[in-house]
Amino acid sequence: MACQSDSRARDVVCSPRCGKLMEIKENERLAVLDVLLTASKPELLDGNSDRTLRGLLYDYFAFGRSLEAARAQFASFVDLSPTQYLILIAVAHSTQDEPMGINQIAARLYLSGAFVTIEVNKLVSSGLIEKSTHPSDGRRVQLAVTREGVNRLTRLAAFQRPVNDALFGTLTREEFKVLSQLLARLAAGGDDAVKLAEHIATTIGRETSTSPLPAAPPTRQRRKSANR
Repeated sequence: MACQSDSRARDVVCSPRCGKLMEIKENERLAVLDVLLTASKPELLDGNSDRTLRGLLYDYFAFGRSLEAARAQFASFVDLSPTQYLILIAVAHSTQDEPMGINQIAARLYLSGAFVTIEVNKLVSSGLIEKSTHPSDGRRVQLAVTREGVNRLTRLAAFQRPVNDALFGTLTREEFKVLSQLLARLAAGGDDAVKLAEHIATTIGRETSTSPLPAAPPTRQRRKSANR
C-alpha cells in the first residue's frame, strides 16, 4: 500500500511497509553524514554534526578574501608587492633591543628564510631597507628602514587606519584581544596541518583508484535516534 495524502489535514498516511522504507532511507542518510564529517575531534563537532566548523570556515575564507584584497591595496599604494609591504612594516616596528634580521622576519611572517632574503634584497635595492652587521654577532645582519621607507609607511598609515577600523570595527576590545590570541595559536599550528595534508595526499595518491577511503566510525547516538 502506497503512502496516501489527506488533503484536509495535509498529513501523510503510511502503511507499516512505507514506514520501514522511510526508516531505511533515514539510516542511509545518517550513514552518509557520518562519512562526510570533516573533523573527528569532539571539540570541533556539535554532537554528531560539523555544521559549526563548516560555517566557521566559510566565514573565515570570506573574511580572508577581504584581508587579502585590503593587503593588495595597501601594497599597491606604496608600489610594493604584498610580501614586501609586510616585511617593510615588520622591520619598521623592530626595536634596538630586538632588531629584525632575516630569521626573525621569516618566523614572524611564517615564511621561508630563502624567500625573505630575496624580498629583502629587493627592498634594499629600492632604498627602503638598509643592512648592517649585528653589534654583538658579526655573523648576523640586522635590518632597518631608511628615511624613504619611513616616508612611504607614513603615507600608507593614513590609508590603513580607516580600512582596518572598518575590517575589525564590529569587535569589542575584549573580543579583539581574544581573536588575536586565538589566531596566533592557529597560525602556529597551520604549517604542521599543511604538511599532514601533503603527506595524506601523497599516501592516497599511491593507492589504487579502486581502494575505498576509510569510513568515519559509526556514531552511536545518531544511530539510536534513527532507530527510534
